[in-house]
Amino acid sequence: MPQLLDTRLLDTRPRETRPHGPAPVAAPTATGGPCAQSPSAVFLVRPRFFTPNPATLVDNAFQFDAPGAAEDVAARARAEVTALASALRRCGVGVRVFDDASAARPDSVFPNNWITTHADGTVCLYPLYAPNRRGERRADVLRRLREDFVVRRVVDYSPPEDDGRFLEGTGVMVLDHVHRVAYACRSRRMDEELLEEFCRDRGYSPVVFDATDADGVPVYHTNVLMSIGERIAVIGAGMIRDGARREQVLASLRASGRRVVEISEEQVRSFAGNCIELTGAEGPVLAMSGTAARSLRADQRAAIEACCRILAVDVPTIESAGGSVRCMIAGNHLQPRRATGRR
Repeated sequence: MPQLLDTRLLDTRPRETRPHGPAPVAAPTATGGPCAQSPSAVFLVRPRFFTPNPATLVDNAFQFDAPGAAEDVAARARAEVTALASALRRCGVGVRVFDDASAARPDSVFPNNWITTHADGTVCLYPLYAPNRRGERRADVLRRLREDFVVRRVVDYSPPEDDGRFLEGTGVMVLDHVHRVAYACRSRRMDEELLEEFCRDRGYSPVVFDATDADGVPVYHTNVLMSIGERIAVIGAGMIRDGARREQVLASLRASGRRVVEISEEQVRSFAGNCIELTGAEGPVLAMSGTAARSLRADQRAAIEACCRILAVDVPTIESAGGSVRCMIAGNHLQPRRATGRR
């Protein structure tokens, strides 16, 4: 059972068990914006130390060695986080950057795996597969969110990681906030019972499927395979090898009224599926890496740009760790306190 953290403490003192039954689910709305699907605020983590994580190499086929000395690799990674934050701000997206000075958290640049925020004031914490990632769940980040935003409860799903059960946030779940559907591909990082528990608590319906590369290796995170915006969905559907299940997933996306843009396995490897739609000052933007944007065909680009603007930022150093722009972004769906008059 997930646990409810006392939001007055947000530290390692004893926790109070969550009351029985699901939390009330508020009508989803983006922070400061009209779109429930695409938040207008995010936060990033900028690491002082960075390296592709050897503990995740065993099941992350997207990782590769970053060239250069360790200090140069880390410096490039920090610069890429800063550049992404600046690009998002220029589009009118609200950005908080949390610096990480620890050398013990090589993947801290990917906060979307350990935390999600929700418009009813709920913050959820998640169990992580690699033991050296579990320190990424930072009490200081939670305290800062509580200071600046309305946080009514913090639900901790992380205890099952001690039993070898994992649910790595919006890495393994691609959430349709409007139609309340959670898409998830099977992997060692996604425990189906935990997924079902999250869906019961939050009022989502799970859509689970298998996705593998051409060599039969499971896709480690659903968010490298697909992305859902307000009016568009991007998906590497061909990696769902079971034809009947593939059509069911595509039918679910089409039934939501979204335009579906299918990408190839090669484009998935270029992180074209690892994108996220956000609400900017002048409408929706689809944030992705330069690697991803350059892999798009003209017709795919046109289909996307009919629904939202593409914002491409180069993050080649961070991509060596097996994730890209979407992995770097934790969407902030919480309401700011200044809009409520509460402290």
